[in-house]
Amino acid sequence: MPINPYLMLNGNAREAIHLYEEAFQTKADSVQTYGDMPGETSNIPVEANALILHARIEVDGTPIMISDVMPDSSFVQGNNINLTLVSSDADFITHAYNILKQNGQIEMELQETFWTKYFAKLVDQFGVQWQLSVE
Repeated sequence: MPINPYLMLNGNAREAIHLYEEAFQTKADSVQTYGDMPGETSNIPVEANALILHARIEVDGTPIMISDVMPDSSFVQGNNINLTLVSSDADFITHAYNILKQNGQIEMELQETFWTKYFAKLVDQFGVQWQLSVE
């Protein structure tokens, strides 16, 4: 699978989605809010419920994923793009995670989430932000 850009926005992801839908004559095929998350969400601030947890839009064959950062998260415009690798091969994702985390900073350990059995988020030693996920 290709590596996809993942745009992390500061509360205006919904607006960005609408702009990209119009600009690129497409429709988002997936939009979920923080309020849509299953299970225990008491640690999610009420003001985040309407924010975009995850959206996916395809632009001329390339998937672009979009999310709002949590209200209490740091946001730096221009430094808010992750590279996201989604694969059906759990061993491949695990190997990539183990290499990329060396001398890097783990934001979320490789773990099971409500959307996948394996997901991790980290910054490698060169400052590149990665999300790794098994489809």
